[in-house]
Amino acid sequence: MQACLAQSQAAGDLAAASGLAAASVSEHLKVLRKTGLVTLERHGRFRLYRTEPACVLEVAHSIEQLLSSFAEAGDD
Repeated sequence: MQACLAQSQAAGDLAAASGLAAASVSEHLKVLRKTGLVTLERHGRFRLYRTEPACVLEVAHSIEQLLSSFAEAGDD
């Protein structure tokens, strides 16, 4: 997701940068789109993906709260 934070990226470019198969990247992007972590922009025949920072921050905040809960539970 970090690769498409600064600018929109094509799935093929993300696959090449990650070393993963294009089909795997497409499946991951599909899940990330459903959760709202990335958005899809269509430009002609190109599909470009971009990270949705607000959603990523929300998830990070939720994880921090969960970790704090675990830490507090461990103190008992």
